[in-house]
Amino acid sequence: MKRVSVVGGSSTGKTTLARELARRLGVPHVELDALHHGPNWEEASADVLRDRVEEALAAAADGWVVDGNYHGKLGLLVQERADTVVFLDLPLALALWRVLRRTGRRILSREELWNGNRESLRTAFSRESIVWWVLRTHRSHPAKWPERFAGLPHLRVVRLRSRREVDAFLQSIQPTDVMSGSSNGSERQNTPPFAET
Repeated sequence: MKRVSVVGGSSTGKTTLARELARRLGVPHVELDALHHGPNWEEASADVLRDRVEEALAAAADGWVVDGNYHGKLGLLVQERADTVVFLDLPLALALWRVLRRTGRRILSREELWNGNRESLRTAFSRESIVWWVLRTHRSHPAKWPERFAGLPHLRVVRLRSRREVDAFLQSIQPTDVMSGSSNGSERQNTPPFAET
């Protein structure tokens, strides 16, 4: 297991799991949100996002852990190159608790997310907020992702449905001596320069 795609609903812990998994495997962590969101929350087009992801994967020839979905723009680009997919299928109540806690913490601390972007109280509960996104999309992931994996028989699929299963999965991964390129959790991923297209 050296090329891992971590997918699932918003606020199910994809980035946290991917960061720790990358540390244990000794490979870089690639956060799709960081490649997708430019300054002022400008979203990358499908072509630009695909180029950025291709570049990030090529730069990590010895392996990687990628977290995020973006199926509408990337299709199965990441999963086709992965050897393992970890599908977080956690309960809605847990995702809601996490998104509310995380959003509140980010607003209070003025934490920078990607490329200068920060969450604000004004946008936290708007109809475009991450909280509403979790409510609108959480139930669609359990139906969509397994169908997509079915067309990729080379993939090992690990479906985790509880925090206990996530913890047990992580404990089954023995840390490597080499910790190349993984994030320490205290800093955001450096993103490649945004190309003008």
